[in-house]
Amino acid sequence: LGKSVVDCKDTPGFIANRIGILWMGVAVRFAFEHEIAVEEVDAIIGKPMGIPKTGVFGLLDLVGIDLQPHVERSMLSTLPQSDMYRDIHRPSAFIEKMIADGYTGRKGKGGFYRLNRSNGAKVKEALDLKTAEYHPVIKADLESIEAGRAGLRQLVEHPDRGGQYAWRVLSHTLSYSASLIPEIADDVQAIDEAMKSGYAWRWGPFELIDKLGPRWFAEKLKADGMAVPALLEQVGDGSFYRTHNGALQHFDTDGSYRNVRRPKGVLLLSDLKRATEKIAGNRSASIWDIGNHVMCLEFHSKMNAIDEGIMQMAVEATKLASTKGYKALVIHNEGTNFSVGANVGLGLFAANIAAWPNITESVKQGQEVYKKLKFAPFPVVGAPSGMALGGGCEVLLHCDAIEAHAETYMGLVEVGVGLVPAWGGCKEMLLRWSNNPKHAKGPMPAVTKVFETVATATVAKSAEESRALMFLRPSDGIVMNRDRLLMEAKTRALALAEDYSPPEPQELRLPGPSGETAMNMVLEDFHKAGKATQHDVTVGKKLAYVLAGGKTDPTDPITEDKLLNLERSAIVSLLRTPQTLDRIEHMLETGKPLRN
Repeated sequence: LGKSVVDCKDTPGFIANRIGILWMGVAVRFAFEHEIAVEEVDAIIGKPMGIPKTGVFGLLDLVGIDLQPHVERSMLSTLPQSDMYRDIHRPSAFIEKMIADGYTGRKGKGGFYRLNRSNGAKVKEALDLKTAEYHPVIKADLESIEAGRAGLRQLVEHPDRGGQYAWRVLSHTLSYSASLIPEIADDVQAIDEAMKSGYAWRWGPFELIDKLGPRWFAEKLKADGMAVPALLEQVGDGSFYRTHNGALQHFDTDGSYRNVRRPKGVLLLSDLKRATEKIAGNRSASIWDIGNHVMCLEFHSKMNAIDEGIMQMAVEATKLASTKGYKALVIHNEGTNFSVGANVGLGLFAANIAAWPNITESVKQGQEVYKKLKFAPFPVVGAPSGMALGGGCEVLLHCDAIEAHAETYMGLVEVGVGLVPAWGGCKEMLLRWSNNPKHAKGPMPAVTKVFETVATATVAKSAEESRALMFLRPSDGIVMNRDRLLMEAKTRALALAEDYSPPEPQELRLPGPSGETAMNMVLEDFHKAGKATQHDVTVGKKLAYVLAGGKTDPTDPITEDKLLNLERSAIVSLLRTPQTLDRIEHMLETGKPLRN
């Protein structure tokens, strides 16, 4: 069901809400005291601390601001008299007035954020905590936030008000968490797992203390006149987590270390990375041994965008199978998103300096690498979660099988930046629809389906919808629990490795010019109706030419390589248009598509 079981004790708020209510309370209180803006708060305690992008104020808007006072009163009525929360809690007249005026968050007239639609456009606004008036959201511009990119300690040690605020929130939240063992749970792992599962924190409280350094954290608490929890004193110069004899261990209340417990069927790449050395790697990707002669190719470039480094490691994985005896490959990472697509910034740079041979070669290289994965003498299984877009989707389309997390969002979105899929995406989608026994046969039906999906940059909203759109095949698996994803993929890879034979290249019968004309007519109709810009039509016609098989005759089969040639020719020609370059530049600058 995608849930985790955490052992805890029958105490107020159990684990996640006990800590979470204090965390939100101090974050809000100290925001007023330090005069930190709403946008600044959520930027400070967001990415640097591993908190979801909703931050604190966005989270309050989501759950309902009017619920917070009820939860706080409930906690105060049941907590021990000595609990730190009683000393920290302060009723907020500002929030009480918001609730009285109907500003209860997303379900009300607004909250700490709102979408203003008054002028016909959606403008995200934030509440000014001094004037109680809304203003367009402003990107936080504090030196401490930039410093936080280098690490959590750099954030809290920064002297500006953002750094001071971050320290006050963290010092209270983390020291409170450490003081609650063994009252609410028997060990640090339970508390960390509860916060990661319940509040979607990337790191639990004790993992955050390890990032700061337990000894450093304890000394800074003392310097600020704050109490140091007994558990923090006990760990001393050690850490709450360590790797010992290849096993991840956590510190226990008796002063010993115990192996971190994982439920049966759970295999985490992060655990393996702590316990073993990578087989190979570079700045963008690494290859890991995940046991039973199975490799894992991990992306870790910015946003897991596909670049030359990832391509190099994909090729290296195919070599390792023959030289080191590996019998299967899983492509997986534990990032927020599997991959947001190709690094189009490199293409923009090359196009701006007219390096057309380099662009053509780069596209061809990607096609050849994906072919190596598809026709490798061992099975390749994709294990995505989050977004798998563009080139990230294409790499999955070339896998023998996919085990996808239920919340996987797949799509070929290249038209949004004025391009067409060119690393085999068009080819593989045509093959999937043509081979689907439940779909109509003939040259045109498969082309129509792929055109509808790719020309509109359709992104599946779930793994189930990915299956309906044929990004996933009927035989591909869907995994509800993300922690079980890697194990499911590894198990699938080992099963496929039994008597494995790589697939044979296929041929397709495509409609040629007649099919292209039919798709072009649809594009022109959309343009006349104001639903497509002129460049949308230009891009769509290139896509139609590729999907129709170029100038092929419906009676003549077309090879996979011929389709790759068509993809390559189409994308290079589109990169020569200023409108496509404008789209790429706009996407890189704003993260949003440009309709030009």
